[in-house]
Amino acid sequence: MPLARVLVVWLTAVFLAAPVWAQQATRPGLPAPPPAPPNTPFPEAPLAPQTIVRDMYGRATIRAVRLSTPLRIDGKVDEPIYEQVQPASDFVQNDPVPYAPATEKSDVWVFFDDKYVYVTCRCWESDMSRLMANEMRRDNTNIVQNDQFAFSFDTFHDRRNMLFFEISAAGGRIDGQVTNERQISLDWNPIWYVKTAYFDKGYVVEARIPWKSLRYAPGKGQPWGVVFRRRNMAKNEYSYVVPIPPSVGSQGHFRAALAAELVGLEPPQGSRNFDVKPYIRGNIGTDKLARPVVDNDLGGDVGVDMKYAVTQGLLADITVNTDFAQVEADEQQVNLTRFSLFFPEKRDFFLENGGLFAFAATNATANVGSDVPLVFYSRAIGLSAAAQEVPILGGGRLSGRQGAFTIGALNVQAGDEARSGTRATNFSVVRARRDLFGRNNVGMILTHRSVGAIRPDSTTSYGVDSSWAFGPDFQASAYWAQAESGRAPAAAGAQRSYRAFMDYNADRYGAQFDHLAVGRFFSPEVGFVRRPDMRKNLGSLRFSPRPKSNKRIRKYLVSGSFSNTDNYTTGRLESRLTNGRFEIQYQNQDLFFAEVSDQHEFLPAPFRIAPGVTLPVGDYGFQFGRVGYNFGRQRNVSGNISVEQGSFYDGTKTTFSVSSGRLNVGPRLSAEPSVTFNNVEVSTGSFTQRLITSRVTFTLTPWAFTTALIQYNQSNHTLAANVRFRWEYIPGSEMFIVYNDQRDTLSRGIPDLQNRSFIVKINRVFRY
Repeated sequence: MPLARVLVVWLTAVFLAAPVWAQQATRPGLPAPPPAPPNTPFPEAPLAPQTIVRDMYGRATIRAVRLSTPLRIDGKVDEPIYEQVQPASDFVQNDPVPYAPATEKSDVWVFFDDKYVYVTCRCWESDMSRLMANEMRRDNTNIVQNDQFAFSFDTFHDRRNMLFFEISAAGGRIDGQVTNERQISLDWNPIWYVKTAYFDKGYVVEARIPWKSLRYAPGKGQPWGVVFRRRNMAKNEYSYVVPIPPSVGSQGHFRAALAAELVGLEPPQGSRNFDVKPYIRGNIGTDKLARPVVDNDLGGDVGVDMKYAVTQGLLADITVNTDFAQVEADEQQVNLTRFSLFFPEKRDFFLENGGLFAFAATNATANVGSDVPLVFYSRAIGLSAAAQEVPILGGGRLSGRQGAFTIGALNVQAGDEARSGTRATNFSVVRARRDLFGRNNVGMILTHRSVGAIRPDSTTSYGVDSSWAFGPDFQASAYWAQAESGRAPAAAGAQRSYRAFMDYNADRYGAQFDHLAVGRFFSPEVGFVRRPDMRKNLGSLRFSPRPKSNKRIRKYLVSGSFSNTDNYTTGRLESRLTNGRFEIQYQNQDLFFAEVSDQHEFLPAPFRIAPGVTLPVGDYGFQFGRVGYNFGRQRNVSGNISVEQGSFYDGTKTTFSVSSGRLNVGPRLSAEPSVTFNNVEVSTGSFTQRLITSRVTFTLTPWAFTTALIQYNQSNHTLAANVRFRWEYIPGSEMFIVYNDQRDTLSRGIPDLQNRSFIVKINRVFRY
């Protein structure tokens, strides 16, 4: 095809010219520190009053200081201990000028006593008028778009896993887990305390974390890994307490292998922490689609979640009569493909330690649009095939670390649900991973479902996986899995899936290779398969130079990819995609991109793409281009705007999209609009799709906020609203008030009500 040949020639020319271009776009900054020889020890612990010492390789040892009296958490550094103990300072940039000193000073102290670990950072700022501080909601990803301080602990000192904490200058906070430096989960929600406050030349972050909220190895005087990171939004600058390669970017505090050494801690030993969290819920609901119709039906329930530290590294979770009434509604998506949509998990019980269950080095929260199947996908539990909620009677989970092993085991019993015809079902998952030399590992998984989602057969799935890391930029992984049920496979391997993946992701150059196979009958019923019966090969190359000196442009990016997907059973070509992309990343966080694609699709069966529009069986070739601009979060109005135009199957398609938008009305009020508009014309008809979404948030304090998610979907003619008030009235204990409303927009006048509910839920944590 003409466009495909043009793309191949263009990409070949770009990569052949890369060495010449690199001479004109040399990466700025200082030389990287030399790599430390194998088994080189970290520097000796610094002597009082110093708290940090560095070696010639840039590595650092940081000393934690024991307190004789508890630290007051008020966002002020006015206590005598701050004068008596020198802070860890002299942060180093990794972007925009790698390995150069940070342009703003950061002072960090680590203290502890018998109950808590304390981390304080005094963030100096030369121009307070430029400070970006408008997000206070816990675990909201907009926090990363604020001026902020972040720190991470490698509590088992295994150079693989981290617990991380990010705090915006406004007091918003994110807490999460990083498993094996790959799986990132924002859904670990420990009890901890933080306070921020401004002073005339910056802001202060003071955090206090109970020892009971942490899991760590046995023994006193144990070393931990630690990373401190500072983000300055006005300068779009990241800096760390130790040198972090620029290819790592903002995720240096996820890389346990690059962490500094934290010494001097004396954690309490032998504690068996026990948390009990009962809840009570009341609700009133209407469902006009149910048969018989439900009208203002009153209801309520009680239940309890419990956590028990079996050892200092293993945590047991028990749930009875699990309730998810407080969970925010899914954001609707436009689907113009013939494959299933992926929706991320949002329910707390399944999220904490979720990375320990991840198989084949995949991150379920980033699986949108990926063809890689998930052997374990927790949304298969408690939801029917039609996404109808199914009651969870109870369940248990064991997760954590024991020596060199990472362990996860889960068993959940779900009840029946009359409307969808779902039968009572038991779900079981066992996951184990063994650390090997360096940062490599090998693991296995076993899942079982007693009753299938569609057929009554039980299903058992199992597999093995392994991943390897060679330096900060090169990773590889592979897996093999089998899913067995009462259905007989039509051919050998039809119930199997396997993959080999390699990724080189340096700052200037990048390359990926992926080989994936999914058998026709590979259907793990506790998992998710977007596209069965396929064999896919993908290769991509990237060149991203930094201009030597440019006040506006930080980096260029040129990339090209080619993927080929055959039918696993017949070997027939089903999909082929060639893509070329060009980006300009600006110093102020803005980004411009343009890309062109050449696509081939074979439809083995008629494809109903929209009501009244069906594409016939056959081969289709089409080309399209997309251009867009991302207005960075340093602006009061930000978001991504893109336009796509080109052929589509045997017709044309025009797409206009506004996504990840944000309008800052003030420090407490914001709106996040999103619009997708598709106009499609094919030989069998034409149609227009509109999806309009807006989330409006009012934040009272870092502990309380109200958010409203409004969604209009022209495809299914619905107008839906989800309004939530969340108040963490004491750390770990919450009250939720939730209103849900869905209406049919085909009716004349005011849209007809389809369903509505009003819910009040309160939980309370008791820690022993």
